[in-house]
Amino acid sequence: MKKAQEPFRKISLNFQIIGTRLAKSFALAAIILFTLPTNAEEQTYRLETLAKGLNFPWSVDFLPNGDLLVAELEGTLKRISKDGSSSNSVSAVPTVYRASQGGLFDVLLDKDFATNSTLYLSYAEGDSEENGTTVARATLTGNALTDVEVIFTASPRKYAPLHYGGRMAFTSDDLLLITTGDGFDFREHAQDLNSHLGKTIRINKDGSPAQGNPFPEAPKVWTYGHRNPQGLAIALDGTVYLNEHGPKGGDELNVITKANNYGWPAITYGMDYNGAYVSPLTEYPGMQQPQYVWTPSIGPSGMAFYEGNKFPKWQNSLFVGALVNKEVRRLTVENQQVTAEETVFAELDARIRDIRVGPDGLLYIVTDGDPGTVIRVHPE
Repeated sequence: MKKAQEPFRKISLNFQIIGTRLAKSFALAAIILFTLPTNAEEQTYRLETLAKGLNFPWSVDFLPNGDLLVAELEGTLKRISKDGSSSNSVSAVPTVYRASQGGLFDVLLDKDFATNSTLYLSYAEGDSEENGTTVARATLTGNALTDVEVIFTASPRKYAPLHYGGRMAFTSDDLLLITTGDGFDFREHAQDLNSHLGKTIRINKDGSPAQGNPFPEAPKVWTYGHRNPQGLAIALDGTVYLNEHGPKGGDELNVITKANNYGWPAITYGMDYNGAYVSPLTEYPGMQQPQYVWTPSIGPSGMAFYEGNKFPKWQNSLFVGALVNKEVRRLTVENQQVTAEETVFAELDARIRDIRVGPDGLLYIVTDGDPGTVIRVHPE
């Protein structure tokens, strides 16, 4: 029997109090420390290793019969039986560009999968000179994909195999959300509506722009000003939560709302890797403040919003994978505000790449690396 570890009590944020205009970029910085309340009761659980020996697994989704589909960064889609007794590779997966952070990212089943057998894959496509985040739709027939069709390709293409984003989720009105990164060396594109980089994309299932998107000049863009969003979760009430990597510090949790500008790289709570300012500003008129900030960085990855009954003390919690810290952060959420944070599953001592809620109401954790694993969490 395991217990959630002692909650983190303090989070340091490097708030730079510098004014509201870029021209006023020289002022002193202050560090604000604040304390979140701890959780009075602990949820007990046990861990079951469902699959091991995976090759850099990146995401997981669930077939109607309880089997799992696991996307591996190398470009393989694995079908794992619900009891973990068998594992088979799905054939005819699109060719991915496997380099550094590039590869096969998310697998997402259509909400009507039981009747149409349709799924969606996000991946890096291209080569060392031109590559980008791509989404394909396909039909799963047995252990093979058929009718593979690319429905979205981020433009412009980039050369660095970094900052792809690549998370997907269906909104409450059955539209497809896709996150894209800023391409690392193209970070100014996050503020450019003529570019798909550093955005959340909102499209119909055939790849066409969704009705009601806010920018006529960018018909597929829903929000902008993102750096590298690698976690996306949607609550039953339709609230969209997104996490994204900051540079050196300044990892963010955001609530995604139509037409909002989330600031990168004009505002940030992080520093550049060489110690210089990315921007001297942490806020600016017309740009959204994050709901929550991690400094130092935790490397947030896959994310799930838990509203089930199997873990009653974890209801209304965001579970965020932490690549740097080799753990999961559980955030208590009330009215879209984070009111408490604690560390869970640190005993796995592994980089956490994804975390999902299965149709059985249990939590599933994907650990990164080669070998990687899928862990099922049961209530004790």
